[in-house]
Amino acid sequence: MSQLLGFDFGTHNIGVAVGQSITGTASPLAALKAKDGQPDWLVVEKLIKEWQPKLLVVGLPLNMDGSEQVLTDLARKFANRLHGRFGLPVELQDERLTTVAAKEELFARGGFRELSKDKIDSAAAQLILEDYLAHHSL
Repeated sequence: MSQLLGFDFGTHNIGVAVGQSITGTASPLAALKAKDGQPDWLVVEKLIKEWQPKLLVVGLPLNMDGSEQVLTDLARKFANRLHGRFGLPVELQDERLTTVAAKEELFARGGFRELSKDKIDSAAAQLILEDYLAHHSL
């Protein structure tokens, strides 16, 4: 069984989820605070040591028509930094509509009180990772 970590990149918050290739499922973890897209790299290192993922998946924010936006380049830079710092393979996964779906899912489970920013970001990371697992065999 391979473990994976998924990230929903943002400039202030980065959602995180852990997934398993054998089940194709993922679970949200605590979101990371970020400053200008930079997380506390020691916290990321701790996550990697704890979960020992074989692969990291970063959501790639695209416009609905598939064109790139400002955040697209920043997410790619974040993915490159992950690879450079930890030497793990990093894949990018289209994340269109994951935040909307995450909000809908959280609201259905618990109403407005479930819609905190960190929960939304990590639920989006979960959806990004599960989408990746559904379309790639490991």
